[in-house]
Amino acid sequence: MSAVFNFQSLLTVVLLLICTCAYLRSLFPSIMDRNKVGLMGTFWKCARIGERKSPWIAACCIIMAFSILFLS
Repeated sequence: MSAVFNFQSLLTVVLLLICTCAYLRSLFPSIMDRNKVGLMGTFWKCARIGERKSPWIAACCIIMAFSILFLS
């Protein structure tokens, strides 16, 4: 089943995208910062969300991990 049709899978994919983009921006800031429009701009926006809302994203990752491990 596709992640688009399953809400929990969609949330997992979005959280992983945000965390991955924030991590890659910490490693290669120049690549992310020069691409702020288009498809690469989406990754830049995900990285900004991951950096600015990091306590909330971390809490969501912990809740999602708990739900995947123990409730599914």
